[in-house]
Amino acid sequence: MSATTQTVGPRIYNLFPLLAGALPQWTSHLERAQRLGFDWLFVNSFHYAGYSGSLYSIKDYYAIDPRLIDEAAGPPLTQFTQMIQEADRLGLKLMMDLVINHTAFDSPLVKEHPAWYKRGVDGKPLHPSAKDGDKKVTWGDLVEIDNAGSSDREQLWRYWLQLTEHYAALGIRGFRCDAAYKVPGELWRFLIPRIKQSYPGTLFVAESLGCPFEDTVRLARAGFDFIFNSSKWWDFAAPWCLEQYRQTSPLVPSISFAESHDTERLAAELRGDEGAVKLRYAFSALFSSGVMMPIGFEYGFRKRLDVVDTQPRDWETPQWDMSDFITAVNRLKSTWRVFNEEGPIERVESGNSKVVALVKSSRDSKEKALLLFNTDGQRGQSCQLAQMGYVFTGMSQVQDVSPDGQLQHTPDFQTGQLKPSGVHVICGK
Repeated sequence: MSATTQTVGPRIYNLFPLLAGALPQWTSHLERAQRLGFDWLFVNSFHYAGYSGSLYSIKDYYAIDPRLIDEAAGPPLTQFTQMIQEADRLGLKLMMDLVINHTAFDSPLVKEHPAWYKRGVDGKPLHPSAKDGDKKVTWGDLVEIDNAGSSDREQLWRYWLQLTEHYAALGIRGFRCDAAYKVPGELWRFLIPRIKQSYPGTLFVAESLGCPFEDTVRLARAGFDFIFNSSKWWDFAAPWCLEQYRQTSPLVPSISFAESHDTERLAAELRGDEGAVKLRYAFSALFSSGVMMPIGFEYGFRKRLDVVDTQPRDWETPQWDMSDFITAVNRLKSTWRVFNEEGPIERVESGNSKVVALVKSSRDSKEKALLLFNTDGQRGQSCQLAQMGYVFTGMSQVQDVSPDGQLQHTPDFQTGQLKPSGVHVICGK
């Protein structure tokens, strides 16, 4: 059964606003996202930034950052709504960041609503911090919101509800909730159903990387539609990735990514190995229900995105164009239900330690996919197809739907041959 008749996992193109520039210049990026087969557009925080200039240090939630405005193109809100209309025309649903764990230290809210903020023994607002290995990292440009213990909690929560309603009314269809696990689950249970009641179909995605499993459970119970998973860091060998998937998949579906605005560019990490980059994108798209890819990934950009310093002039000369491959993977993902559900995934023996073989099943086991990844980027590798054939027992339709050329095999289907960093997909139903 086609995924078009089922719940379809989001295929998200991440448009990083500081690289894309002024809002009227976004049309070509929206059109490219649509051609690549994405159905969602995620835009990082576009609000008026505070003193530091960081996109995530928000001074005014209701104003657009001046770096994204073309002074000759009309009022900022008009430019923003025109961009949303253009996305709608192309069939792209727009997702924005919802950052409600902190504000910029110079936000007017600090003085207007002092009870909304966490404060130290000296009475000053606290800066958020986190452990990075043995070090403690503190963000001095931010001050923490006291969503749990504020003496003015009712008005604070009402402010977040009105903010979310404002953007939903403008046409925002989804919210990526920044540091969602640091926000009380009770607040999400207050906010999410109210927005969904007024704006049915609105998607809420929890940014949950690094949170303990018990916090993932809490987010699932708070009403989130998706969480982000950590599969980007899997080495295809350690057991943690599949174990994490087994724990979380019954609770809430997830979204994978091969890189994000918070990571190094994959093309730089993999030293310009296009085949290896293709493999990681295919894995991220087919592993979980949803997938997200940042702007420039398709061209092998190497310069890391920066929430303060990135500018349109940082647009790089493409070192490749893998648009056709990404389009093929996205088309494959949209066609088969098994790639849009968080059904069981198990590793099976391929007969070659270099070839990782995964079997993914739909929840009702009526669709199955055999995913083959050659983790050797230098040499082709063979695998034993015959010993994996049991996967499709009882299925009447079995197809090689590989996005980059079908698997070469012996006439008797005993052995298959994968090129360096080759990715092959065989589906059955």
